[in-house]
Amino acid sequence: MKNSIRFGFLIFPLTVVFLFLFFPLLQAIIPTFFSKTITVSNYTAFFSDSLNRTVFFRSIRLSVLTTACCMVMGIPAAYYLSKLSGRKRRILNSLILFPLLTNAVVRGFAWISILGKNGLLNQLLLYTGIVKIPAQLLYTESAIVIGSIYLFLPVMISSLTSVMEKTGIDIEEAAYTLGACPAVVFFRINIPLALPGIITGSVLVFAGTMSAYTTPTLLGGNKKMMLATLLYQQSNTLANWNSAAVISCIMIVISLGIMKIFNTVSATLDKRGAVYV
Repeated sequence: MKNSIRFGFLIFPLTVVFLFLFFPLLQAIIPTFFSKTITVSNYTAFFSDSLNRTVFFRSIRLSVLTTACCMVMGIPAAYYLSKLSGRKRRILNSLILFPLLTNAVVRGFAWISILGKNGLLNQLLLYTGIVKIPAQLLYTESAIVIGSIYLFLPVMISSLTSVMEKTGIDIEEAAYTLGACPAVVFFRINIPLALPGIITGSVLVFAGTMSAYTTPTLLGGNKKMMLATLLYQQSNTLANWNSAAVISCIMIVISLGIMKIFNTVSATLDKRGAVYV
């Protein structure tokens, strides 16, 4: 009886998710595989275009780079936060999460004022004599990565902090008692125990970077398009809905593939074989 009641509570939300998420998604993607017969010609046509291939590989490369940078910066920051007392941790968490409360367009224009030819960073480089003329920092792949790190680093830190908080101090003390140095404790104990947060945070950062539109558009421009930018161009500017559906399907497959890769890696590293995502 209890199971039937629980299932009854799930009927409405599952129906809403199917009608407003999965059904429109299937309605858009399924026609890309049919043209009188089942075919993948739409996808071969997409990858036969050199511009599309460039955008595709750029999106994957920058998403992987952003994820790696967020991981390298997020793990030490989350470890430090997990060791703080309650009040200090709450204050620092609020400061870390503050960028997420700001509109993406505002964040983008803030970085434009920093990375532009007359921006703060170029003025500093000119003042110190490092460069003689303003450097091209804006509308580059580096600008997209910087903006994406600023956008998704709080997500990585939050995912890691919640996991590292659960690591008992007695485990570290036991390792120190057995003669382990701080570096060994960090890399052989804290990092393996933080794998759930690392996997979850990495998937969220990668998927977010891959699907982000505002930041790549403002900081990369038309010369450094990402898949989300190309998707917007095909759908809203050119009204090519078939091509937009193809791009959507490709982005979904990439995200699912990355999730599978992370789960495989985590199962290999974690002898328990746990699946985190």
